[in-house]
Amino acid sequence: MDWNLRELRYLVTAADYGSFTDAAEVLHVSQASVSRTIAALERSVGEQLLRRSARGCEPTPTGGQVLETAKRLLAEAKRFDESVRNRDRVLRLGYAWACLGKHTAPLQRRWKAEVDAPDGISLRLTRQPTATSGLAEGLCDVAVMRTPLHDDRFESAVVGLERRVAAFAADDPHWARRRSLTLDEVATRTVATDRRTGTTDESLWAGHDRAPQMLVQTGDVEEWLDTIQSQEAVGVTTEATAHHHRRPGVVYRPLKDAPRIGVKLVWAKAAPPPGLEKMITMATELYSDK
Repeated sequence: MDWNLRELRYLVTAADYGSFTDAAEVLHVSQASVSRTIAALERSVGEQLLRRSARGCEPTPTGGQVLETAKRLLAEAKRFDESVRNRDRVLRLGYAWACLGKHTAPLQRRWKAEVDAPDGISLRLTRQPTATSGLAEGLCDVAVMRTPLHDDRFESAVVGLERRVAAFAADDPHWARRRSLTLDEVATRTVATDRRTGTTDESLWAGHDRAPQMLVQTGDVEEWLDTIQSQEAVGVTTEATAHHHRRPGVVYRPLKDAPRIGVKLVWAKAAPPPGLEKMITMATELYSDK
């Protein structure tokens, strides 16, 4: 089939207004142009889509089916057009699990007050459970990452450090009353981890007498929390998760001897987005503010 968005737009407008004449007025073209364009689409489809009458027009059964799809395509095209036109006015900050934890809301408020209004660059947060928080997939402009990244396409800046915490069921028979834990204690349990986006693997216990059994998952933070709440396993994560994903039935406690983890902002080396330097400065200041 050979069709275009213009034909779909003419078809939808004529069907919505019930008249080629009214459609032509809305589209700022001639009635003959509307008629020719819709006729070309009908020849491409191989069936009549609008039934003409003295009172106007109405969809045929095939036309009704085509109209549903046409409206979805036009809506997607509109969103694509807006994203292209606004690409320099929106900074998409991607994250896999917890963005910047307790600093997320302050960052959003500061950005709106100091950058959005004067510079016209809006901040949009987007959760993308991929290894690069959506950056490699083109789903964000800057990614929050806490895992190693070995890819020459990207550059990064460390903006802060976070403590690691243990996560376990609130009614855990062993730890329910504990206020803090150690890595050796966690090593006695099964630990749920996500190899794609999680920050925990066996290397965290390097130099210790033992490492925990790992329950490897490929889901997201909600699946991880479900596993912990069911007491199938415990978890180790950063304090950002504790702030970003509070859930009744799951508690987070500090790991006294675990090394802190660096929080990085990552972007494409070939295309640094507008507002990047301000984002790095703000995030660094928030992590530095005691």
